[in-house]
Amino acid sequence: MDQKHASSPLAGAVHDLATEVVLALRSGDHLATVCGAAGIDEENRTGIAAVRVIGADLLLPSVLYGRHPHPGDVAVLDKAVREFPPKPDAPAATAWSHWHMISTLQRMAPPAPGTAAPGTYAEPDAAWLEEAPWQAFTHQLSVLAPLAVPATPSAVRRAAANRAVDLSRGFVRAVRRRDWLQAAGAGRWLAAIGGEPATLGLDRGLDFVELMGGHDPRVTLHVRAARLMAEARAR
Repeated sequence: MDQKHASSPLAGAVHDLATEVVLALRSGDHLATVCGAAGIDEENRTGIAAVRVIGADLLLPSVLYGRHPHPGDVAVLDKAVREFPPKPDAPAATAWSHWHMISTLQRMAPPAPGTAAPGTYAEPDAAWLEEAPWQAFTHQLSVLAPLAVPATPSAVRRAAANRAVDLSRGFVRAVRRRDWLQAAGAGRWLAAIGGEPATLGLDRGLDFVELMGGHDPRVTLHVRAARLMAEARAR
């Protein structure tokens, strides 16, 4: 990210949101409001756009700890879904992110009686992932890292599970290229699905990724999510 974009209001809002998600993941406090702590409400247009970037990871602490999300965060995520629907020619990753936001809201915070739901959105196509070269596959999966959560079946998750070795290769490649965000996203998927070669050393690899890329809270977010899912699988 160049300096111009790093200093933009949207980039700053994304940074603050990701930081608050990380703090909630570390504390396990399901009642803490991520958006409130980041100074974002339903009237903050830049903040709503930042939530669209973070996607369903806004509710990740509640998803991983199995607790109710804060109503304020639910309201802001719902607003982001309604305000920023994908265009008909939107990239596949955008369509999948939108689908996951809606499905997360439906699962974690179903609408109250008499309240309109954000609408249905059919699961997008993922056949293109099956034939994608492993480098492109890893890139796309890292962009879709918010979908790497427990008990959320999707075509993307099935593709990831079927290509764990390719994803492992992509993780190593991202580390070597010092692409810490891609490495963290790939590592999060591997922690969610398993099946990586034992020689990969995923735990130590994630430690290294966080050490080198931890200045970006999105990297820390993915690494922390990976650790929590790995711990849950080990129990």
